[in-house]
Amino acid sequence: MAAAAAMATSRGGKQRQPLLQSPTPAAPNGGGAAGRRRFLAFLAVTAALVASYQLLEPTDSSRYRALFLTLGSNATAAAHLRALTLRPHVAGTEANAAAARYVLHAFSSLSFPAHITPYSVLLSYPAHRSLTLAAARGLAAKPFSLVQETYNGDPFAEASAEVIPTYFAYSASGSVAAEVVYANYGHNEDYAYLASRGVDVAGKVALVRYGDIHCEDMVRNARAAGAAAAIVYTDAKDFGGGATRGAKRKWFPDARWLPPTGVQVGTLYYGNGDPTTPMWPSCAAGDDCERLSAEDLSGSEAMPGIPALPVSARDGDTILKAMGGDVAPPKWQGGEDAPVYRLGPGPAVLNLTYIGNETLATIENVYAVIQGKEEPDRYVIIGNHRDAWTFGAIDPNSGTAAMLEIAERLSKLQAKGWRPRRTIILCSWDAEEFALIGSTEWVEENMDTLASRAIAYLNVDISVFGPGGLKPRATPQLDELIKEASKMVPDPDEPSQTLYDTMMRHHPPITRVAGAGTDFAAFLQHIGVPSLDMSYGLFEEYPVYHSLYDDYVWVERFGDPLFHRHVAVASVWGLIALKLADDEIIPFNYVSYASELEECTKDIAEKCKGFPVTLSPLQKSIKQLESAATKIHQEKLLQAENWSLKTRQYTLKVREINDRLMMAERAFTNREGLAGRPWYKHMQIYASSDQDDWGTKAFPGIVSAMDKAKKSNTTESWRSLQHEIYRVARAVSKASAVLDGGLT
Repeated sequence: MAAAAAMATSRGGKQRQPLLQSPTPAAPNGGGAAGRRRFLAFLAVTAALVASYQLLEPTDSSRYRALFLTLGSNATAAAHLRALTLRPHVAGTEANAAAARYVLHAFSSLSFPAHITPYSVLLSYPAHRSLTLAAARGLAAKPFSLVQETYNGDPFAEASAEVIPTYFAYSASGSVAAEVVYANYGHNEDYAYLASRGVDVAGKVALVRYGDIHCEDMVRNARAAGAAAAIVYTDAKDFGGGATRGAKRKWFPDARWLPPTGVQVGTLYYGNGDPTTPMWPSCAAGDDCERLSAEDLSGSEAMPGIPALPVSARDGDTILKAMGGDVAPPKWQGGEDAPVYRLGPGPAVLNLTYIGNETLATIENVYAVIQGKEEPDRYVIIGNHRDAWTFGAIDPNSGTAAMLEIAERLSKLQAKGWRPRRTIILCSWDAEEFALIGSTEWVEENMDTLASRAIAYLNVDISVFGPGGLKPRATPQLDELIKEASKMVPDPDEPSQTLYDTMMRHHPPITRVAGAGTDFAAFLQHIGVPSLDMSYGLFEEYPVYHSLYDDYVWVERFGDPLFHRHVAVASVWGLIALKLADDEIIPFNYVSYASELEECTKDIAEKCKGFPVTLSPLQKSIKQLESAATKIHQEKLLQAENWSLKTRQYTLKVREINDRLMMAERAFTNREGLAGRPWYKHMQIYASSDQDDWGTKAFPGIVSAMDKAKKSNTTESWRSLQHEIYRVARAVSKASAVLDGGLT
């Protein structure tokens, strides 16, 4: 992109030119004439929506929000992204420290007080990897190069030499030589199917493909099935261009798809935060803090316990061609031109060696603070992580670019006289890719302060995947706010429609923040702060995830050629933050929260039919929540009618209502946490499944206890299930009491 090329040197260059300070959006080259026409239409609709916004709500705060919408700059977003993705920047490396300094300078140049907080944490890098397919079925032995190849004309080929070799962080070190068993996507159900077919996984190398669950779950499941090691590959059917291959198939740079040598790397640690300081904060290098020993960690259930490696589609194909045994089921097969997938075991034998280097390294969180005027002790927190497995142009720096674009808009609002009612904190997290480490350590270190002061945490990990509309996920009290903000921003791909219009086509339009997928986890799961995460587009449109090819060129060609999707996400993200920071009464609505819990309870009740348990305590507590939510909603409406009074009594009442709204989510937490997972304190519908660290289950403690009771069918297991139902009911009752505001 010519405009972006003028802003920064190539990835291999040593210098960055100053950021473009554009007060109005400039249309980058890309997307052709039709794309530029869409961009101009996008600007026209933005202007019309801003005008209507000013007419509907003629207050100072609404005028500033309307001005915020006019300040979006796709050129600024492009410049930030280009500068941030010049080099691969894995946590703990010099390149990522340089990225931290870049963000710090960006914040400081806007006259925001900014600082870095370092932590010394356990990170994991590869010291040695090798993988060889032993001679079998007439085929010679095949050593794998385990290299992601650059392409002809790659402008970042030189910088690609800095990419850390493909690996899984925290994989166990060791050598394994064993037959291969193919286990589809690595679910527990897949291993149950293999057992039903008489395929013994014990002592074998499990070959699984990326898809439904994350890599740490795949390797945990392989270990539980008795595998000695695991290989995870990216199947071309899912990541390389759909079901077709051969001459019709194209991949990056000619199409968005993952090239045949592309590898998706990741982490295998099954916890959150620094592995050496579980449940308590880490400290900076040189400071003294309690840490687990290497021996403690080696025996931890949070560690994978077996060696594992990620490999490419090409290497996966080679292994599958050498396998025998029964033919795998149709749903386990690959696309056209793929070899026939067989279950094994063998005759393919893999020799795998992995030696990891687990070392204490310094990570750096970067913060900027915009002090609130009336309520400086109430925090609206905006966050995105900065570290990446490779160049990180989509994950995470599309979000970083959007956050910095928001920061520039807020700086311009300040120049016009704006100051937020409540404090806004912008956070650039480090080491998210390893185990959400930066955000988790900060939350654990500041837990009591945040629990008493944080209004909400607003996260954008990935701002843009590609086409597909706005995809928010949040705790339910934020739903109405998301809808309101999305009505003010035109959809960049359909400028005649708003983000709200296209979002509402999805079913559901707003999903729930789930599990430990990204940095909202510590805020929501650990201390109960209302949270959201959002992106534009579909994950399926982003097959280069965690690979070498997640670079600026991919974004420029496929993810967001005009950078107007970045601007749209920044607009709705920023509007939500401004409403939370500036509205006199916090715009939370708990009525929908109660309704959702009621629906979830119906699902649980259906699954519990015929079981010796009762759900009446939970059902009763949800009715209490519904009543309390309705009551505080009516109080909010009454105060809004009396806003012109501005008496001391009025001011105190507003503060009291806001405290109840802010603290209700905290009441859903339980100090003991979920059974077997004490870090997860939230009892409701947001904790991860115990078999899928990224997924979510309604009432996860109840679901887990129910699954165990079904399997064991003992009096004690049913008693444990009833106990979980009571625990959840007590949490709901606590939230009801907070919203109600009275004492028993």
